[in-house]
Amino acid sequence: IAEIQEKYKSGNVLVVSHKATIRIILCGLLGIDLGSYRNRIAALAASISIVKFDVRGPMLEVLGDRSHLDENLRNLPGT
Repeated sequence: IAEIQEKYKSGNVLVVSHKATIRIILCGLLGIDLGSYRNRIAALAASISIVKFDVRGPMLEVLGDRSHLDENLRNLPGT
């Protein structure tokens, strides 16, 4: 994430990964113990999470949104 921030100082960046990796990244950014990622962050498969970076640090704005999916897919379990 630090490399991405260094390379892209402004604008939006899309990071695509498996949900475990996304949850670990979110824990790291939010100061949550990385070993607790399964218990502390609920990011479902195919979901979108948005983190905004500003002078105060990272702000989690959206977590686990699946509204972009068809309703049938959106309602499937994603754990």
